[in-house]
Amino acid sequence: MVDSYKTITSLSEGIYKEKGSKFVSFAVPVQDIVEISTIIKEYKKTYFDARHVCYAYMLGAERLDFRTYDDSEPSGTAGRPILGQINSRELTNVLVIVVRYFGGVLLGTSGLALAYKEAASDALAQTEIIEKSIIEIFDLHFDYLLLNDIMKIIKDNNIEVLKQKFDNQCYMQISIPKKELQIILSKFDKIFGLHVKNPIKE
Repeated sequence: MVDSYKTITSLSEGIYKEKGSKFVSFAVPVQDIVEISTIIKEYKKTYFDARHVCYAYMLGAERLDFRTYDDSEPSGTAGRPILGQINSRELTNVLVIVVRYFGGVLLGTSGLALAYKEAASDALAQTEIIEKSIIEIFDLHFDYLLLNDIMKIIKDNNIEVLKQKFDNQCYMQISIPKKELQIILSKFDKIFGLHVKNPIKE
C-alpha cells in the first residue's frame, strides 16, 4: 500500500547545449491535468520562436497517470527520455518541459534522446525533492462530553484539525497520514458515541 510519494517543491530550470542546439528545461510541480494544460499553453506562447516544446508528466501517488509528447521530434526521442528522468527519481505530480532551439545541425535519434534526457535531468537537479505523506480526511461528530478524550488523541498523535465547531453536538474535520490511519482509527473506535466518517468515500 502506497502511503507516501516523492515530488518537487518549486519551479526550476536547466539547460543543455549540443552542436548549436539549445535545450532549455523546466521542472514544474503540478496537481492535475487542467493545471498542466494551462502551463503548457503558457510555455508554448512564451517560447513561440522555439522549434519544439516537448514534455512529460507524472501524476498521482500511485504514479499511474502519465504522458509524453515529442512535438514533431522523431518518435520516442524527446518525451520518453524526459519521462525517464522523472521515473529515475521516482517522482510524481511533476511536469518537465524541454524547449529546443535548433542550431542547424541534426543530432540523430540517439543524440536527440541524450539531449532531452540531460536537459530534463538538469532541471530536476536544480529543485528540492521531498517525500509527502498521503493523507485522508475524516469528519468527527460527537457529544461535547467526549471532547477531552478526543482532544487527547489528537494532541498525542499530532493530528491536524482542519475545521471545528463546538456546541452540545460537536464537529471536527481532521487529516490523518495514511501510514498512521489504522492505529489512530482504532483509538477513535474505543470512544463510545463518536462517529467517524470519511466524507470523500461516503
